[in-house]
Order: sequence, then structure tokens, then C-alpha cells
Amino acid sequence: MDEQNRNLLLAFVLSLLVLVVWMWMFPPPEPPPQTVTTEETDAPAADDAPLTGALPGEPAGEEVAELPRIPIDTPRIEGSINLLGGRVDDLSLRDFRETTDPGSDIVEFLRPEAQDEAFYALYGWRPGRDLDWDAVPGATTPWELVEGDRLTPDRPVTIAWDNGQGLRFVQRYEIDENFMFSVTQSVENTGGATARLAPYGLIARHGEPSDLENFFILHEGIIKVTDGTLNEDSYRNTRNNRVHEREGTNASVIDVTENGWLGITDKYWMAALIPQPGQPFTAVSRYVPSRDLYQTRADLPTVVVGPGERDEITTMLFAGAKEWTTIRTYEREAGIDRFIDAIDWGWFFFLTKPIFAILYFINGIIGNMGWSIITLTLLIKAVLLPLAWKSYVSMARMKELQPEMLAIKERAGDDRQKMQQEMMKLYKEKKVNPAAGCLPILMQIPIFFSLYKVIFVTLELRHAPWFGVFQDLSAPDPTSIFNFFGLLPWAAPHPESFLSLVFIGILPILLGVSMWFQMRLNPAPTDPIQQAVFNWMPWLFMFLLGWFASGLVLYWIANNVITFAQQYSIMRMNGHKPDLVGNILGAFKRSKPDKPAEAKGGKGK
Repeated sequence: MDEQNRNLLLAFVLSLLVLVVWMWMFPPPEPPPQTVTTEETDAPAADDAPLTGALPGEPAGEEVAELPRIPIDTPRIEGSINLLGGRVDDLSLRDFRETTDPGSDIVEFLRPEAQDEAFYALYGWRPGRDLDWDAVPGATTPWELVEGDRLTPDRPVTIAWDNGQGLRFVQRYEIDENFMFSVTQSVENTGGATARLAPYGLIARHGEPSDLENFFILHEGIIKVTDGTLNEDSYRNTRNNRVHEREGTNASVIDVTENGWLGITDKYWMAALIPQPGQPFTAVSRYVPSRDLYQTRADLPTVVVGPGERDEITTMLFAGAKEWTTIRTYEREAGIDRFIDAIDWGWFFFLTKPIFAILYFINGIIGNMGWSIITLTLLIKAVLLPLAWKSYVSMARMKELQPEMLAIKERAGDDRQKMQQEMMKLYKEKKVNPAAGCLPILMQIPIFFSLYKVIFVTLELRHAPWFGVFQDLSAPDPTSIFNFFGLLPWAAPHPESFLSLVFIGILPILLGVSMWFQMRLNPAPTDPIQQAVFNWMPWLFMFLLGWFASGLVLYWIANNVITFAQQYSIMRMNGHKPDLVGNILGAFKRSKPDKPAEAKGGKGK
């Protein structure tokens, strides 16, 4: 590898190092909040139910006694529905535990308002002309159970409330085998006057969650799909939305004409309101500073119910885990537009989506995510083999040109321009691309970040075991010399602790060693600065990546080993045998900067 090619490779690797360090130490600021409003949402039309008085979903301040609860019992969910407001506010996920310990608590997702970090969903109606808020059901309505005693996949429940003014409201809850509720809201007019009112669904979260990752590569907070457009607002952006005239507080309002949904998402879990495909609605996300309250709301069109008439509408509520297969099935079978994007695929979605799909398929065959990552690495290297072949063949040819390149340098002396011109002429005559050796590195960078994204955000990697002490590939290496690499019964230093920089795990060590050996396939550069950088770079990466997900470190180790085998084999097949032993010994020796030409000349003869 000549000096120009080596410098280009060095630039790419150092760029990657700087990028990783910069992202870690100085995450970029989040984009400024974007609020979409229209004249119709700022000032509702005559046919819309105006928002006046108390806002829906917010108790007016009076104390209401706790009402009975309706149990929720499915193979994957346990919890209850609160008859106060008909709230779905108690939900735990049976298939997921808080830690890798099989005896740890199952994940508690939704919580009642009386508890810390309250998170719940409810349904109600907005009053139109000639109706007050106390004439329609809302957050504090005392519903009555009229059908069913528990909600199961084959047993719906129905609750009802009569406003005493000629309107009877009914809500029917159904649930499937996974995480999707169907809620049918109906109103019957038994009075003598026409009623105008509009249904809504609401999700409320009190404060930010305590387990908020707050990492810029992951979206947590408000998520909306509105007529094919994905909108993501962090909690901070939601707080910074301008005060909306109709909502009276910090809010974003978007009119949806055909397809959409909205909700609040965590890293692995989400609660989302989903009107039926083709159903127009208004997507509202808002922050109430006085109560530190985040809300998403789906406002459906006004209905007009005459005396003796009845009207109803059905919407869906997703509350559960963002499993790839489950989310994808809902998107395909229920027609939920872009529901798969509830998983945060990131800017490299064109890579992260297929990479995860392949990894998921491989894991379905192997049944072990660690070995699946290694197999995925083999497939990626196989796909990139033609590019790698050209690269390593070009590197082998560069070795053959070493005597002629040294001769050119001697003839040119200090004339850098002349040397470059003759070098380029030589490359052209011999059909050698000096930058070809960097192409595999260039291709690996987006793949590396895409796989990092996949391992970091997908639920399927959460608590995914490999073997032995490696029981969570989404977490950093749990081993270190501190616990004798997992043989002693205590934990390694926490990744955020300074000690973790010293007591690093076995996987980061293997990463550094494999990278160091891979770089020994080529002689150390004669320039002492470059030589020092190349000698220390593997160990810098070893310490830097010690706090990364162990699944990502495993991928990089496998990539280094396969790259080493590919490069060694291809270069030998093209007539160049890398002097691995000599290069290793040379890495421990300082080059002599005062006689670089003689040293190079002796090597080339």
C-alpha cells in the first residue's frame, strides 16, 4: 500500500473515529419544532364541535372516588380498565421482563393517574351547539359496566353512561391476541332535540418517563403518521410548540384526510390511537405546562344525532410492544399506513430495514441472536466480496509496483508535483486504482451505523442471549478483569463509570486484537506519526467501543476476522504473500525518519 493509499485509508478510519467520539460527547441539537395548522383547525367550522371550557382528558379538579375496574386478561397482557373515564390505565406485558433475570417483574406499561409516571388512554365526546361539557363523557365520567365481566380476546366488555338530558353513551371494548384494542363509541338520542357532538380518543402521559434514553439516534415522544407523512416530536419539541389558538396551550394540529395514526412511543413500547383507514380526523399533540402533561388526541368529525337516532364509530388503540412481526402484520392486514415506522429505523432506513429483516430470518433458523449476527456478517462480506476482491487485487498490484514507485521518488527528489504526475502515469499504465483499498472501508461505515441502529432500537435484540454471561446483546459487555471476565459472581463496572474505561470486557479486547492483526497484513508506514496512529488505533477503538452494545462489538470482531481471511487469501492468489510475521515485528520498531529512502530502498530490492 503506497503512501497516498495509506493516507486515504487513514483519513477514512480517523473520520469514523472522530464521528463516533463526536456523537458520543456532543450529540447534535434536535431540530426546531414544526407546527402544522390550518384555518379550519385554528377556528373550527360551524359543523365542528367547538372546544370550549375544560379541555377533554383533563379532570376539572374535583375529587372523584375510585370506581370498580374491569380486568384485562389475554395471553400477552394483564391489567384493567378503570370505569372512571373508561380509562385503559393499567397494563403490563406478560412476555417481557424488566431485566434478564427470569424472576424479575414483567414490564408495566400503562399506569393510573394516581401513580407516578401516569400513562393512560381514554375516549370521550366533544360538545357541539347547545351542549355543555358536563353533557358528554370525558375523563371523570362514572361509567357503568353493562356487559361482560372481564376483557379477553373472545369476550368483549361494554360500559354505558346516561347524561340525564336525553343522550345515552356506550363504549364497547374488544382486544385481540396481541396488543390491539378496538373501541366502539356510540350515542343514542332519546330526547326531543337534535344533538351535535364529536368523538375523540386521547393518550396522556404525566411527565417524561424516568427510563428515557434521551439519546439523539433514538426517537422517544410523540409520533404521528398523517396522510403518508411521518412526524416525530421529542418531548422537548412538544414543550416548545407555539401556543395554539384553538387548544389554548403548546400544541401541534394536523388535519388528516384519509389515513393516519398518532401516539406516544418509548424505545420498545408504544401507545397509539388509530382511526379506521379512510377515516378523516384531526391529529393533535399538546403539552400542558401547568400539569407537566403530554397528550395526543384524535378528534373525529362531528356527528348529528336527531331524536330517536343512534350513531357509532370504531377506532383502534395499540398498547404494547413494538415487535417487528406484530407491527408488520397490523400494517398489512389492518391497513394501518406506515405502522412499521413505529420502529425508529433512522435515516438509513433503506439499510436498517433489510438488515433487520435478514437478521430476523437468520435468527428464526438458528435460534440464537449472537450466532445470527456472525452469520449476517458472513453474508454481508459475501455480498461485498466483488468489491473486496478488486480492492485487495489492487493492493497486491501496488506491492508489485513498489520498486518502480521508489525509483520515481528518487528521480523526483523534492519535486512533489513531478512525483505525483509520474505516479499517476504509472497507475494508469498498470491499470491500478490507488484508492481501491479504501472502498471496503467506505462501504462498511453506513453498514456499521445501520447495524448499530438495529441492535439499539429493535425489541428483538432486547435481552437477546448469546452464550455464557452474554445474556443481553443490546447491552455492553458484562465482563471485565474486575470479575475475571465473568467467572466471578459480581458485575463489571457500569458503562458510565470511569472504571469501565480501565476494566474493559473480553469482547472489546478481542476487537482490538483482531483489528491490530488485520492491520498487520501491510507493513507499518515509515512516517513515525502514521506509524504511531496505526499502532494505537486498535487499542483506542477497544476502549472507545467498550460501552457499545455487545452485539455490535461482536459484529465488528467477526468482520475483522473475515476481512483478515479475505485479504490474506486474495492477495496470495494474486501473487503477493503478506509478510505477517515481519509486519508484526516491524510494528514494535520505530522507523528511522532520518533515512526513509534507504529503508524503503532496502525493502524493495
